[in-house]
Amino acid sequence: MSAHLTVRTRTDAEGPVVELAGELDFAGAPQVLALLSGLSLSAGEMLVLDLRALTFCDSRGITVLIAAHHRAQGAGATLTLVAVPADIGRTLRLLGVDQLFGTADTVAAARAPRG
Repeated sequence: MSAHLTVRTRTDAEGPVVELAGELDFAGAPQVLALLSGLSLSAGEMLVLDLRALTFCDSRGITVLIAAHHRAQGAGATLTLVAVPADIGRTLRLLGVDQLFGTADTVAAARAPRG
């Protein structure tokens, strides 16, 4: 991964969780895109992107988030962004793409049954 970006992945019963830390920018985006395309993701699962430790996201990073949405949708899965930093959330709203993503404060909240 990029020197300014670290990525950790794990899978639980509901699907993959990808934790992004640092800067999701032009340098790190290709590696994250490759990781996303190689994830095992099945219909009915939820892909979670945990953004809690993300400190920066440029236009290429936003493209990665949109690609993750398309990846999940293509697999018949859903995507939830966890702990979206305020500045990134604002950018998503300004671009009008915030409606593509479910959001939650924590991975546990994202995985909780909806009533």
